[in-house]
Amino acid sequence: MESNPVLLESKSSPINLLNEMQQLRLLGHLCDVTVSVEYQGVRAEFPAHKAVLAATSKFFKEVFLNEKPVDGPRSNVFLNEVQVADFASFLEFVYTARVEVEEDRVQRMLEIAEKLKCLDLSETCFQLKKQMLESVLLELQNFSESQNSEEESAACPSTVPTAEA
Repeated sequence: MESNPVLLESKSSPINLLNEMQQLRLLGHLCDVTVSVEYQGVRAEFPAHKAVLAATSKFFKEVFLNEKPVDGPRSNVFLNEVQVADFASFLEFVYTARVEVEEDRVQRMLEIAEKLKCLDLSETCFQLKKQMLESVLLELQNFSESQNSEEESAACPSTVPTAEA
């Protein structure tokens, strides 16, 4: 008797995988690359996993696939003109699929996403910028409508019947 195939699919596995990779990165376990970033004299180093970076960033994928084997399994990548806070946020995003940044940093996050060719972060930033723009436009529309109704009520004073003497 033949059995029909069934699909075994975990909804929690991708999130659990990301969470575990993030914990390994934060503890410095199994990291095989150090990314050094520098911007206007401020420099920091970030241990990470090549596989995670390559899977989320075409820039890193190209770097790692084209690197020559050197004196050991760990390699270094240097990024110039990348702010430390922005790269830290980038790493948090690629390891967790989420990151909280100030509204005024969304454009910078979009720029780093484009520089590092991280499509998921680019799309996320783009969608957020679109929502922010729509929110501003809605506020302007509401303000305009309230101004118009105030002008109309000022232009058309209501008539009150006067008592005759």
